[in-house]
Amino acid sequence: MNDVHSLKAALAPIAAGRASARIEDGRASIVLDVTGLGKAAGEELEADVRRVAQGVAGVREVRVLLTSERRARRLIAVASGKGGVGKSTIAANLAIALAKRGRRVGLVDADIYGPSQTRLLGVDGIRPESREKTLLPVPTRFGVPLLSMGGLVPEGQAIAWRGSMAGGALGQMVDADWGDAELLILDLPPGTGDLQLTMVQKHKPAGAVIVSTPQDLALIDATRAIDLFNKVDVPIIGVIENMAGYVCPHCGEVSDPFGSGGAEAAAAKMGLPFLGRVPLELAIRTASDAGEPPAAGNGPQAETFASLAAQLDGWLTANGG
Repeated sequence: MNDVHSLKAALAPIAAGRASARIEDGRASIVLDVTGLGKAAGEELEADVRRVAQGVAGVREVRVLLTSERRARRLIAVASGKGGVGKSTIAANLAIALAKRGRRVGLVDADIYGPSQTRLLGVDGIRPESREKTLLPVPTRFGVPLLSMGGLVPEGQAIAWRGSMAGGALGQMVDADWGDAELLILDLPPGTGDLQLTMVQKHKPAGAVIVSTPQDLALIDATRAIDLFNKVDVPIIGVIENMAGYVCPHCGEVSDPFGSGGAEAAAAKMGLPFLGRVPLELAIRTASDAGEPPAAGNGPQAETFASLAAQLDGWLTANGG
């Protein structure tokens, strides 16, 4: 067996289908495909390839060229017409519930002026690194990497940016090195202004989930958000009604401080799918504040988000896999 055959045979167990190799004058030149691998996994594979190649008889020098194809990655926007409806909590828990279903998910906290995902996912104070001017998402304990302005700006500091600066920051987060993530959940800022319009026009989400509370004012604003997506031809996946009934932590009785069924009725009126309700529960609030999203655990709160994620997962499968 000549040197190049020995080299290929040695590399096959660790880089089958990813490496091509040749040897000239004792110099091994290896092209290594790291498509779909995150930063750490790619570096580990490169190190293993170098180590194995250096142990092959006849090899005096090893050169490794890394290549990667840019995979199509779908974006799902989670949006609301106004603030204070729990959109970020819904986005975080949807991302985690989808990851539990086997989806490779990343989360972009696109709410530039009011970032909260670092707190929700328990990574406050951790700044993302960069490589060759490309951001590297912050890993979380829930299998959902995250990029957020909350990790780039000191806590409590106002983000006094004009729209073009904010739009540029959002673009860097979306175009970051997301590794093998096949899906990005975008926690959009509330409202229907220039930043939202620029975001959906430039990055064109595959679909949008609209979050609203049952009360009339929130529904009016949710309708405006739906109209924004309709105007830019982004499909509405469905509507989620948040804070739908308050569950007393002592007696379990349910009351409706924000009304009941408003989002479901509005969805029906507009011919849109109604994905379900999330109750106003103290357990959801306290877990979120502690960086322990309910979707990551078990129990009725986790089941609520699992049900919502199942419907979103079904939509993704029916619309491209």
